[in-house]
Amino acid sequence: MITLDDTKTRIILAAIKAVRHYGLEGVRIQNVSELAGVSSGAIYRHFEGKDQLLVECFTYVDKQVAVIFEHLKFHPLAMLTDPMGAIKGLWLPYFRFWTSHPDETVFYHRFRDSAFFPKYDRSRDVTYFKTFLGMVHVFKKAFPSLDRINQDLLWLHVLTSTVMYAKYVVEGTLPNNQETEDTVFQLLSSGLSGYLKPQKPPKWGRK
Repeated sequence: MITLDDTKTRIILAAIKAVRHYGLEGVRIQNVSELAGVSSGAIYRHFEGKDQLLVECFTYVDKQVAVIFEHLKFHPLAMLTDPMGAIKGLWLPYFRFWTSHPDETVFYHRFRDSAFFPKYDRSRDVTYFKTFLGMVHVFKKAFPSLDRINQDLLWLHVLTSTVMYAKYVVEGTLPNNQETEDTVFQLLSSGLSGYLKPQKPPKWGRK
C-alpha cells in the first residue's frame, strides 16, 4: 500500500518527467496524473495546483544536489597545493549527478530558465546547502582574490553552464564520456585560475 509520503514523491517524480516531455508551460495536471498512476484529485490533495507542484519539484531536486556535497571528502591542505584539482573533485560528482538523472536535468534547466524562477529564487530557503557554502568560505579565505569576482555572477556561470552542458549530454548532443567531462571543466574553470593564488604573509621591513 502506498503511503501519503510515497504518493507525494511519486507525483513529484511524475511531474519532473512530464516537464521533460511537455515543457514547463505545456505540462498539465492530467499529464502528471497519468504518469503517476493517480487521480487528479489525489494530486490536489497534496498540492494547491501546478505552480506549487513545480516549486516542490525544484526543491526536491535541489535537495538531492545538496546531499552530494555532504558525502564528499574535502581536504583544505590539498586545496592549497592543487586548487584546480580540489575544485574538480567537488565539481565532477555534481556534473555526474546531472548526466545520470536526465529527467531532473531537463526539468531543472527549464525551471531555472523560466520567468517564474527569479521571484521564487528571492524567497527560497537554501540552508540545506550549508556544507557547500562552508566549502566556498574555506576557498575564499585561502584565496582572497576570489572576492574580486562578483559572487552572484561566478556561481550563476558555474551552475547554469554545468546544467546546460549536462542537458546536452542527456539529450545526446554531447557524448557522455571522460573527454566531455574534461572539456566542460576546462571551459568552466579557465577564468578561475588567475584568482587561485594563496594569500601571502605580510613582509615586515625596517623603516
